[in-house]
Amino acid sequence: RVVSPRPSSEVLAAAAMLGVNEFYKVGGAQAIAALAYGTKTIPRVDKIVGPGSLYVTAAKKMVSFDCAIDMLAGPTEVVIVSSRGKASFIAADLVAQAEHDPETLAVFITTSEELADAVITSLKRGKPGGPPLHIPAIAKESLKHRGAALIATSKQQAFDWANRMAPEHITVDKPDLSLVRNAGSIFVGDYSAQAAGDYASGPNHVLPTAGAARFRGGLSVMDFVKLITVQEVSSGGLSRLAPAIVQLAETEGLRAHAQSIRVRCASA
Repeated sequence: RVVSPRPSSEVLAAAAMLGVNEFYKVGGAQAIAALAYGTKTIPRVDKIVGPGSLYVTAAKKMVSFDCAIDMLAGPTEVVIVSSRGKASFIAADLVAQAEHDPETLAVFITTSEELADAVITSLKRGKPGGPPLHIPAIAKESLKHRGAALIATSKQQAFDWANRMAPEHITVDKPDLSLVRNAGSIFVGDYSAQAAGDYASGPNHVLPTAGAARFRGGLSVMDFVKLITVQEVSSGGLSRLAPAIVQLAETEGLRAHAQSIRVRCASA
């Protein structure tokens, strides 16, 4: 099932192409409640996935004891770690993510003071000899309150900071790819714009935020898969496993567990 408060013709067309057979025109915290518990017109679901506003995220947290969710996705984040990138590209990517939300985290980390100054200049004036960057009002607010350019004393320190943040998006120079341990999605090199990941390069755009990339990745088919284990043990197989099972059960003080094995072995 797909839900959207104001589905555009493009969204409806995409849903039709994907074979979506249930589409509900609802949104906000009330939509989360409807999906989690059901209404007369909206059947309850087993799992709710996808990002939303602060109210949607809070609602997902509240219903998570009764209905599975993917993750608590907060405001978007980008961290760019580079000492050799193009200042105009870096500035453009910071603005691109910042236009999502006034609470966007947009951080540039470098060991080069010269590059940091060039990025700040690009944000203020645009590329030398070129037009100034278009910076939407939302992006200006975000960069003012949640934007930063950090100078690290070494590449190791730069990536220690970045991995501690565990950002939703991280952009790095190609030789430094192996230094990234925690991130929702990694963009490598000058031409790997975050906008490419948002729209066309392939990976899912629903990614962990607020440090959650330390323990999970982005939304994937695995979020829609339930694993069920199946066991069939033969008489001979149980005889071989019995000593280990009995020993472990008795070590835990669970004698009835051990007994259930001995009963079977005695009748084999």
